[in-house]
Amino acid sequence: MIPLLFLYFIATLKVFKKSTPNGKVTVYVGKRDFIDHLDFIDPIDGVVVVENDYLQGRKVFGMVSTTYRYGRDEDEVMGVKFSKEMILASSQIVPPIKQVTDLTPIQKKLIKKFGSGNAFPFVFNFPPNSPSSVTLQPGDDDSGKPLGVEYNIRTYVADREDERGNQRSSIELAIKKLQYAPPTRSQRLPSSLISKGFTFSHGKISLEVTLDREVYYHGEKVIATVVVSNSSRKFVKNIKVYVVQHTEITMVNAQFSKFVASLETREGCPITPGAAFTKQFYLVPLASSNKDRRGIALDGYLKDDDVNLASSTLTSGGKGPSDQTGIVISYSVRVKLNCGTLGGDLVTDVPFKLMHPNPVADDSTAPSKQPQKGVLKKAKSSDRMKYQKSFGEDDEDNIVFEDFARLRKLIKIRCLTSKAGHANITQERSQNFNHIRPVG
Repeated sequence: MIPLLFLYFIATLKVFKKSTPNGKVTVYVGKRDFIDHLDFIDPIDGVVVVENDYLQGRKVFGMVSTTYRYGRDEDEVMGVKFSKEMILASSQIVPPIKQVTDLTPIQKKLIKKFGSGNAFPFVFNFPPNSPSSVTLQPGDDDSGKPLGVEYNIRTYVADREDERGNQRSSIELAIKKLQYAPPTRSQRLPSSLISKGFTFSHGKISLEVTLDREVYYHGEKVIATVVVSNSSRKFVKNIKVYVVQHTEITMVNAQFSKFVASLETREGCPITPGAAFTKQFYLVPLASSNKDRRGIALDGYLKDDDVNLASSTLTSGGKGPSDQTGIVISYSVRVKLNCGTLGGDLVTDVPFKLMHPNPVADDSTAPSKQPQKGVLKKAKSSDRMKYQKSFGEDDEDNIVFEDFARLRKLIKIRCLTSKAGHANITQERSQNFNHIRPVG
């Protein structure tokens, strides 16, 4: 008799955790990325587990804080600070003042696993119109904390809420607030048509640029169709195509732009008088192609392998980019025609959006090809979200715990040695987040 082997595929759920240095208090959260859906924002929910007989009459408090850095640490002189630190929400978690009635499936599983006497749920909410997490990539010569918007969950043991506890009984967790693309991508094809005449020459040069879609996902190719019609007496010597990232720092009303993908071609050039030119150009804007470039905006990253270019900032109905706070990000494709020394350049921009795919999206416009790495990571995240809503309450052993990653920064130190001259030493270290303090 041939034995039969039955294989059971049991789904597991990843839960992130972090403990105090003394190991007496542990915070568990189901995710690190919280999504702004424009009409609502995912709540920050989790569970605090305290060891028996540890508090001795003390309490556990929690808060969500944000830090908005819009200037470098080395530029802060005479008491002028280029950062704003705010507490968005706070409450007493242990013992609970107000019971959390609407528990999530993850909270139910954790409470069942650790016991209601040791596990205490908590829920915090982002305020409306809170900015998304963005980090501006520092340069080689920059020191200190990077510019951008970051969020933290902090829990601490103290007798009163206005106390901040000591480091051995405190926990800091870096989280991200992100935005997803709309569930369906629009069929509209962004385009721009521009022409240029010349003072001492008849005729003009016309440039038309059309993109194949309005919303792109991280890792996808941006396809730009360029049509040039030359009815002037000038020559088009070359064509340059860029993907431009536009960054607006609202606190100081500063704006700047960076190229995150580019190419230059002389194919079909010079475009002589009376000639026409049509060609498709392919560009892929990636964070990995812009390493160590100062000022590139990234999604507030937690680990070095979890980096994307910052997503486009979406606004809710009736509001414009000027109504946003924090750091506002937008993208465009820029095409530049070189018409010679006297003719100058003919330049046009076509705006588009660069986003993370929505896990519930039903995108019929997506090409049937192998998804990029960033898209695969978000697909795995969506599978976990679906399972989070569907798993049963009797399989608490299927939880996989992962230590919460600290926000890490690559610090480059220049040193002078007597034999080798200047050398670059790269040292990776964890940032210290003990600067969060209440406003007022």
